[in-house]
Amino acid sequence: MNKSDLSRDLFMLKGALAKKGYDWWWHNFTAYNHETGEAKAFFIEYFVCNPVLGGDKPILGQSLENQVKHKKPSYALVKVGAWGDNPKQIHNFYPITEFFSEPDTLNLKMGECTLSESHMKGTCAVTEQESLKHPEFMCDAGDMSWDIKINKKIAYNVGYGASKFFRAINAFEMFWHAEGIKTEYEGEVVLDGVTYDVIPEKSYGYADKNWGCDFTSPWLWISSCNMKSLITDKVLTNSVVEAGGGRPKIYGIPLDRKLLIGMYYEGKMYEYNFSKFWTRSDVNFEFIEGEKYHKWSVNASNRDSIMELTLQCDRNEMLLINYESPSGEKKHNRLWNGGTGFGEIKLYKKQGKDKILIDHLEINNAGCEYGEYSQNE
Repeated sequence: MNKSDLSRDLFMLKGALAKKGYDWWWHNFTAYNHETGEAKAFFIEYFVCNPVLGGDKPILGQSLENQVKHKKPSYALVKVGAWGDNPKQIHNFYPITEFFSEPDTLNLKMGECTLSESHMKGTCAVTEQESLKHPEFMCDAGDMSWDIKINKKIAYNVGYGASKFFRAINAFEMFWHAEGIKTEYEGEVVLDGVTYDVIPEKSYGYADKNWGCDFTSPWLWISSCNMKSLITDKVLTNSVVEAGGGRPKIYGIPLDRKLLIGMYYEGKMYEYNFSKFWTRSDVNFEFIEGEKYHKWSVNASNRDSIMELTLQCDRNEMLLINYESPSGEKKHNRLWNGGTGFGEIKLYKKQGKDKILIDHLEINNAGCEYGEYSQNE
């Protein structure tokens, strides 16, 4: 539900997760070319892997030397980039000795890159030569800097599944908290020498956090806070949709395909959450990889409502985004990730055996993702 919980935004890699775990803080938003006004979608992520195994040099799990030695990765990573025309991901790795995080509040530093609940600043650069010479970097060439204020407006709290108790016993392989499913960003981004303005009311921003010991397969994510009613033609400034999940594992045992969904519609949350069994939530989803557009469909219901979502994104504007797991394996090799998705939502109220349309919505500037492990995994 729309319930803030800043404790879930803290650094989580303690105990067993310190030597087999990852923790990341993700942000995405739309900014505008300072000269032309053209829109472009960006992402900025701060990522930490296996901190207790590290030292004064980053250990990259995809390097041939470390794979031969079966050496697990350990580093702090700043991962940034953009979607749309010429999509790219740029990675800078830092040794654990250059990572700092306060224990009781979100205030972290990787090299000279910083992040708090209200601000982030940094720079990230990889040359063409470095990108070609070091496939273990898993990234493209480019340079990006940012100085941005963060104002998280609406949260999606998944409930007891990420509570302090379940976190303490590491019940799930992958935990999730979205403190800012609608976030207003303000500031400036410079990508490859081009300046972009980040304007709060049309940044269409998002901020969340994931941590655990491994990823999920399939892996689905959809989020949009740029919504308009196709019935009234009204822009909805207090609405957002959020969906995430795939096939969660609890104590290593995989569950059926499941999603966590929050549809915040003008002040009211419609939630479809498998962990809240008393709501009788049921969710089905499908992804189709197309030659021109990738397509998602999600149908969700609970005892009171129904949500039907369709989304598409131009595959040429998306990335095959790269992550390695704390074990050093790279299981996701076709994880499609984009920030320019668009689609529609039909939201219904259940009344007896009938369904009554609440609204028919258009969504734009959507973050979207889908991938499954390589078949040999």
